[in-house]
Amino acid sequence: MIVASVVRPSFYRDSLTLLRLSRELKDRVDVDEVTALMGTPANKQLLAAAGLLTPEGDRAGPNDLVIAVRARNSVEAQSALARAEAFFTESRRALATAVRAMPRTLDGALRHMPAANLALISVPGAWAAAEARSALRRGLHVMLFSDNVPVADEVALKREALDAGCLLMGPDCGTAILNGAALGFANAVPRGAVGLVAASGTGLQQVVTLLASLGEGVSHAIGVGGRDTTAAGGLMTLAALDALAADSATETLVVVAKPPLPEVRERIEARVREIGKPGVLALLGGEVAPARDGDVITVATLEDAAHAAVALRRRLAWAPTAFTAPYEEIENRARGLRARLGAERGRILGLYAGGTLAHEASLILQPAARAEIVDLGADEYTVGRPHPMLDSSFRVQKIEEAARSADLAVLLLDVVLGYGVAPDPAGDLAGAITRVARSAAVVTSVVGTPEDPQGYAAQVERLEAAGAWVLPSNAQAARAAAVVASQTDWRSLRLEPRETGWSGQASRGTMAPVTERGGRIAAFLGSEVRVVNLGLEVFALDLARRGVPVVHVAWSPPAGGDPRLARLLAQLADT
Repeated sequence: MIVASVVRPSFYRDSLTLLRLSRELKDRVDVDEVTALMGTPANKQLLAAAGLLTPEGDRAGPNDLVIAVRARNSVEAQSALARAEAFFTESRRALATAVRAMPRTLDGALRHMPAANLALISVPGAWAAAEARSALRRGLHVMLFSDNVPVADEVALKREALDAGCLLMGPDCGTAILNGAALGFANAVPRGAVGLVAASGTGLQQVVTLLASLGEGVSHAIGVGGRDTTAAGGLMTLAALDALAADSATETLVVVAKPPLPEVRERIEARVREIGKPGVLALLGGEVAPARDGDVITVATLEDAAHAAVALRRRLAWAPTAFTAPYEEIENRARGLRARLGAERGRILGLYAGGTLAHEASLILQPAARAEIVDLGADEYTVGRPHPMLDSSFRVQKIEEAARSADLAVLLLDVVLGYGVAPDPAGDLAGAITRVARSAAVVTSVVGTPEDPQGYAAQVERLEAAGAWVLPSNAQAARAAAVVASQTDWRSLRLEPRETGWSGQASRGTMAPVTERGGRIAAFLGSEVRVVNLGLEVFALDLARRGVPVVHVAWSPPAGGDPRLARLLAQLADT
């Protein structure tokens, strides 16, 4: 075997583009190993550990691209490197054809599209706050997809955004739908009258896709980032609610979040009641019980949020439900799976791509079964590797490890569809699922719609063919896992919502006055979304294919890829 590499100086490409290149080379070229990484110190350590670091690669800088291959001979190695060159030429031509322009700076993008009103930012976390600040100071609303942004930067950015009458969605905002424009990892759902605010990407996706399956659509779905209702004090959640209060297209509200701080929860609940539109509160936590106060319903699961919103829209009675299929059908399927398990198998392991889906499963299973739920999309698992919704390699590795576990009864998974995510997530997991299913049960749900690029029915079919039991929602999948592993009888639970009387000071039955801030953001929500994309090329391609006006910035890390120097330059620019 020989190792060969090529270094492209000052040739920054985003991590997803490089992942696509590595996959294509492995599929189309006969080599033992291939990888493409930027020449950062951390990446060079990875190359060295894999035996792929050549002297040329070792001399590369942070903004230099390193492509390394291990092949049987130099002919095969050079063939792979030549294919890499062709890949970049073809992908850049496709991007240039799709988007309006590819300037190198935000100011250049605004010269090409002066009417742009949103910056979609998915650059690495070390650079994200500076890019978001730059966008806000140019009057743009911001969707900050990037993660690993310090909390102090998040709070400062949100305060600056609110002072300017702008949305700052994120950091770590994976999904938003604004006036019909699906952004990030959003799903293909119909337009409608339900407006959502969510400190959760996959939680938002679960609710909007279930709404779609029930025949209801979305006016806007505003992601605010997972820390907004905790460390950021609910700043953007409350601002988004103000905007939906002023939005004539929104008739019913839904708020989704993992447990907020108690004082933030109180402010959110009070604001929903003040607005005067029917609303659903899905502020998931261990102490949450279903309740109804007139036209405001509190729910304990994401599925209940969708069903409660439909009930409010159609003026129907509502109560939570454990399963949508007859319970006898659930019990019979679980009994068949349990009969194949040895007596030593009683543990549930959840390996999740979606953080809020993982949290919801943990809440459901905590009192009912012995379960370990892991959010593989959390920051600690995504430093130095793509999110599991983009690349399932790490999750497949964890599933393979689970297959060797002697006490595993149920492997619990989520499969999330939508724009921007892996083209065949079920297919990526299918082989590993089959291996687990030989000795344990595999239970899963699919978050998606028939109109999503991956196709809901096709993904369900792949999972079932691999040996998985596919449930209609994450909540039902978690409950089904408990029926298999510990014979939990969900019929014994009290699910009827209690009637409550709101003890706060908010008036009911009258529409609250619209704040000036809410009115400015609502005006943006009522306009055509025009995007400047900084970061992942796939987001620009997806938007362009769906007819959303977009300019893609050919971004690269400033200051030669030196974060410390870049911060100093940004501070000088602020003075």
